[in-house]
Amino acid sequence: MPTVAVDKADLWERLGHEYSSEDFDHLCFEYGLELDEDTTAEVEEAIKNGIPAEQAGRPQLKIEIPANRYDLLCIEGISRALRVFLGKAEAPRYKIVAPAGGEAALLNVTCSPDTKRIRPFFACAILRNVKFTPRSYASFIDLQDKLHQNICRRRQLVAIGTHDLDTLQAPFRYEARSPKDIKFKPLGKDKEYTAEELMTVYESEKHLSKFLPIIRDSPVYPIIYDAKDRVLSMPPIINSEHSKITLQTRNVFIDVTATDQTKLDIVVNMVATMFSEYCAEPYTIEPVKVVLPDGQAKITPDISDRHTTAHASYVNSCTGLKLSAADVSKLLGKMSLYTSVSPSNADQILVEIPATRPDILHECDIMEDAAIAYGFNNLPLSFPATTTVGQPSAINQLSDVVRREWALAGWVEVLPLILCSHEENFEFLNHVDDGKTVVKIANPKTLEFQVVRTTLIPGLLKTVRENRSHPLPVKIFEASDVVVKDSTRERQARNVRHAAAVWCNKTAGFEVVHGMLDRAMKMLDVPRIASHDRWAKTGYYIKETSDPMFFPGRAATIYYRPPPVKQSALSAVKQEIESALHLEQDMKLGTLGILHPTVLEKFDIGYPCSSLEFSLEPFKKQVPKIWTNEE
Repeated sequence: MPTVAVDKADLWERLGHEYSSEDFDHLCFEYGLELDEDTTAEVEEAIKNGIPAEQAGRPQLKIEIPANRYDLLCIEGISRALRVFLGKAEAPRYKIVAPAGGEAALLNVTCSPDTKRIRPFFACAILRNVKFTPRSYASFIDLQDKLHQNICRRRQLVAIGTHDLDTLQAPFRYEARSPKDIKFKPLGKDKEYTAEELMTVYESEKHLSKFLPIIRDSPVYPIIYDAKDRVLSMPPIINSEHSKITLQTRNVFIDVTATDQTKLDIVVNMVATMFSEYCAEPYTIEPVKVVLPDGQAKITPDISDRHTTAHASYVNSCTGLKLSAADVSKLLGKMSLYTSVSPSNADQILVEIPATRPDILHECDIMEDAAIAYGFNNLPLSFPATTTVGQPSAINQLSDVVRREWALAGWVEVLPLILCSHEENFEFLNHVDDGKTVVKIANPKTLEFQVVRTTLIPGLLKTVRENRSHPLPVKIFEASDVVVKDSTRERQARNVRHAAAVWCNKTAGFEVVHGMLDRAMKMLDVPRIASHDRWAKTGYYIKETSDPMFFPGRAATIYYRPPPVKQSALSAVKQEIESALHLEQDMKLGTLGILHPTVLEKFDIGYPCSSLEFSLEPFKKQVPKIWTNEE
């Protein structure tokens, strides 16, 4: 959840009341917010210790905001929502106001077809006759940063630019050009650079370097020009120094570029509506005409209300209340929604959702707002009308069986992190990354969290390394998920439940991990069969293998033959013949063996180790009755 820091005195002034920390915390809780910190004591202590008041700063309130309430990411939105909630004001009506000449006088922006190659969506808005103060100016910049970090996904999906309109001349052009052909003076610099040069200049600047990969490898970069070929911005990296916003700015031009149309609309509406209160005519926004590459024109932003309906009976059924439609309508008014009771249906409420509430997607969201306005603590207590009994999934039952048996055998369960470094997952185990299996983290914070593990062994070996002072033998195991790529899944990856164990002692202990495998299979009701017995219907066996992770000649692959599917007698005979003729391959389940000395050296382990790892997934469809709670 994002945390917004607001000036305490400024907020009290906007709310028309000074609250104690306890009272304001209670107010936040009632509205669904959380007061994280009040810095008043820290500021007072700093001043008491001789720090000048200017350096100590003003007391702030740090408030945690729900991730989907973008309208609460600034003091303007918070104070506006709380005033309406407290009944001190009505929800404002945001208006689109065209200039004196009507639509023909609107500022124009023409989008080039080449922008489809990089950031295809564009929108903008104008705030006229704005009066900034140092605090409102800081809030304006901070809102953009909060949106960039939140819905904009660090500018990858959406990027916001704000400009002093009086320094520019319309019409504007949104284009995509080769980085060699782009040259301008970026914000905060005293000379011009080409876009290619900026990629090098900003590599050393921490606050901008993280955004460079978004467009760096593209053959064209997005760029916005005015009528005199002066650059406004190169989204999503930097604005131009020429059109920068200052405290003296009176007319603000907002440009928003994106790779997602829905998020584009939300962001441009949010920036425009939140700061439209500073316009000479509050809550008014001047639109801009955007000419798309196909020649069609649209007016942005679109801040029209969305119309939907809610029902008092639905709200009552979810909350246990007995409210009329008029009562529910009043509650929704406290949450900045425009409502009225339907003249044709006494149970129906007509709801107008303002552009500031994109979080409302369904009637259940409206019901939640009504419950917040009524007060969750005021809802009646009652037993649910129906009761259900949950059951663990089959794979979790299997995991519990393995955990219990291995723990009873004297082994200790560990829980390493699911993220690890690329080296630990591959090079440290003498394996090579085929590029088709491991899921890599796009922006890892450290080298230790580069990939999602595809094996449990690195985590177990790191645990052994960190417990070198523990008396021998070290006997640890884990039954958890690994993650592998899977192009057939919606998210292109899937979890696979594995069980693994590592034995560390003065002797290798291959027979020990072999015994752990046999015990696990015994509890899973999987018989051991001979590898050459092709007539056995189901079971497991091991065969010697060559794996660089293990000592030569001291490694084996675990194979599993699943039970035959119920079918006709003729098909069953055919399946047995095919099995006997080796036409059906058994399933590779996992590996076990004595770890190679080079593996132990890389993990800084000074004693021999043996490991076992196999998948539990093949067994989850045949859960024996003895594993359930029926008996």
